[in-house]
Amino acid sequence: MKAICLLMILGLLYSCQDKELHIQQGNNITKTGDKKGEIIDLTHAFSDETVYWVTAKEFEMEEVAKGQTEKGYFYAANNFETSEHGGTHIDAPVHFAEKGISVDEIPLEQLIGEGVKIDVSERGLSDPDYQIGIEDLKKWEAQNGQIPEGSIVLLQSGHGKYYPDKVKYLGTDERGPEAVKDLHFPGLAPDAAKWLMDQRKIKSVGIDTPSIDYGQSQYFESHVALMTSNIPAFENVAHLEKLPAKGFRVIALPIKIKGGSGGPLRIIAMLD
Repeated sequence: MKAICLLMILGLLYSCQDKELHIQQGNNITKTGDKKGEIIDLTHAFSDETVYWVTAKEFEMEEVAKGQTEKGYFYAANNFETSEHGGTHIDAPVHFAEKGISVDEIPLEQLIGEGVKIDVSERGLSDPDYQIGIEDLKKWEAQNGQIPEGSIVLLQSGHGKYYPDKVKYLGTDERGPEAVKDLHFPGLAPDAAKWLMDQRKIKSVGIDTPSIDYGQSQYFESHVALMTSNIPAFENVAHLEKLPAKGFRVIALPIKIKGGSGGPLRIIAMLD
């Protein structure tokens, strides 16, 4: 009986020490930002600064109430109106594929999973019309190993550093159909999009620019290729410079709009 009691006490002490260790580790994560389990927000906040496609409705928020009520409690509420496609958001397959699934139909398994980050900032910042190619993907693999099947691939063009400066980020601060010709930012080359799907069987793909196709695209071939195969794309992804090349998981949860072609996205990464 004494032996059993002793084992129980030792077990309790170990549990307490282990719990304290995890708490300390959690505190270190918050303070140093370089520990396993760190959560990194990859989302730009929505506001009147949010970057939208030049033909899309921008974000508007109307204050409905803010202050103390007659009954003595504080109350705040707003209305907002916006396009599906702007700020950090998701393109559902139906956005460019007639038979593609809508945003509410995307399986959660495609939005949560092992992530890799492919950094082409050096080329992307030197050429605003750069298209990330198969050569870039293979170069990453030569340094980091093969992109695992079922990965969520995040592409860092370096262009994210300019957000929300529309002239630097989009290529123009003009709006309307006439501004489309002035769009300049990097994207994913169509053959590289197909290679990621066919050779690496990725779940989804994201980029730190306004579109998975580069700014001067006329036919949006990467969109069409991905979305015809029901692969969603995340656009205007934030803070990719904070991620390692691999060793993290992605959680990308969009607003669930029935029949929607996309919508605002809250995307985070958790370091392994």
